[in-house]
Amino acid sequence: MIRLQGKGVSKGLAKGPVCFYTRAEAAAISTAAADFAATCPAAEKRRLADAAAEAMRQLHALAETARKEAGEEAAQLFEAHALLLADADFTDCMNAAIESERCTAEHAVQLARDQFAALLAATDDPYMQARAEDVRDVARRILNNLAGVSECAITLNEPVILAADALSPSETLLLDKSKLLGLLTQGGSGSDHTAILARTMGIPAVCGLGDALGPALDGLTAVMDGGAGTVTVDPDAAALAAFEAARERQRVLQTQMEAVRGQPDVTADGRQMNIYCNIGAPEDLLAVQANDGQGIGLFRSEFLYMAADGCPTEEEQFRAYRAVAAAMDGKRVVIRTLDIGADKQLSHFPLQKEENPALGMRAIRVCLERPEVFRTQLRALYRASAYGNVAILLPMIASVWEVRACKRICESVMAELDAEGIPYLRDTALGIMVETPAAVLIAADLAREVDFFSVGTNDLTQYLLACDRQSGHLGRFCDPHHPAVLRAVKLAADAAHEAGIPICICGDLAADVSLTETFLAIGIDSLSVPPAMVLPLRAAIRNTTAKNCTLKKLQY
Repeated sequence: MIRLQGKGVSKGLAKGPVCFYTRAEAAAISTAAADFAATCPAAEKRRLADAAAEAMRQLHALAETARKEAGEEAAQLFEAHALLLADADFTDCMNAAIESERCTAEHAVQLARDQFAALLAATDDPYMQARAEDVRDVARRILNNLAGVSECAITLNEPVILAADALSPSETLLLDKSKLLGLLTQGGSGSDHTAILARTMGIPAVCGLGDALGPALDGLTAVMDGGAGTVTVDPDAAALAAFEAARERQRVLQTQMEAVRGQPDVTADGRQMNIYCNIGAPEDLLAVQANDGQGIGLFRSEFLYMAADGCPTEEEQFRAYRAVAAAMDGKRVVIRTLDIGADKQLSHFPLQKEENPALGMRAIRVCLERPEVFRTQLRALYRASAYGNVAILLPMIASVWEVRACKRICESVMAELDAEGIPYLRDTALGIMVETPAAVLIAADLAREVDFFSVGTNDLTQYLLACDRQSGHLGRFCDPHHPAVLRAVKLAADAAHEAGIPICICGDLAADVSLTETFLAIGIDSLSVPPAMVLPLRAAIRNTTAKNCTLKKLQY
């Protein structure tokens, strides 16, 4: 029996034979100086351009496949690769190598790959380190095109736990899901795109298992826990019994969840706490409906901007917002205005480079500094309000004057629509994200200005604890269960209820079932979570008696 410990990056249990995948790379390219002397730079540049153009076509096709199979957020992984491929620095580096080295296009790609990947891998930021693998994946795609190697799905002849040194997002997407029990990799992290895709697609995955995971394990039976990051190869009777017990607990939980499908989100003693869903595009509605979501608590509109070549037009945005509002058939749809900056950068919407982007020009600050972009979005949002129960959510609010400035722009936009005879709902709800310490401390003042609060616990935790949310090195220091975070949520809830407005939580903590009782005690009115978490949370709420819930987790 062999026990391996890695990092659990996608929850779930799996048991089956290990299938170790060895990638068929493009043929190695000779780097002898004599080979370079015979190259024609102009011809090599043409070959490179053709291979890159084909790679761009492939990435857009993969994005569309991901959009259909796993939703908008998964599609953005491939759009991110397309942005990297279009990056002028990356392209210029390859062309410059062909000129200066008089080398083949293949060697130029390898030089640029190694240079850019090394720069990213050398940073202290785990998110940027994970992007080094994206560079390698884009380079691999170009090299395969240069060599005439076609990318194809990994063939699985039976249900297996697939193991590999690493898997690219495209390889993961093209896997036959009916025969894929789980994923194991030697390297990788929870921040890399393959891990994100595995979570989106509901595939148990463990990364960072190191060299102990190798071809020698091929064909052996293994059991894995994608949440705990554990893998047991060739398990003995005790290990198998423990696994089966865990799987039985999972089956019981699944049965409980199916039993609450179609049931109201109320506690055993009648306290209601609605469960809404977070989405990034109209295509994600299928997951909302499949998981019985009560509405949309957070539509991240920035994904529309990421998917477009430039800023989406008013008409493009209107169609997307209208589609969601109409499909939800009167259920609440909260749409957050453009929230870019920090870790969400757009190549066609460049922001000035900053030492501390999380503290810089982002979210509502960008909207107020670029009112023409903000007004276009608001026009689309108000127009969509005529087709459903739309609410507008302003991110990253820190001051009352920001809210008032936004309200003045909203009034101006509505006046325009009135003058043009365009229908909209004048009393469309306007809310704010409570995700800065400033917003918590002036919550009573802010609550008098808006119709609802939505707490973004991810950024709130980052700013309260002075911990970079993108860093994987902080561990126990970045504790979202910290009493300061929970007390801040209660302060916001108290202010909201004093003003007579509802409060929702839409950050990661909303889906944390261990905090559901605490949120009931605090008085949270609704939670907005990934669609797959709707039924587990509903089961937890319905099995809870609200009057027995306490605030003990707010204390040390």
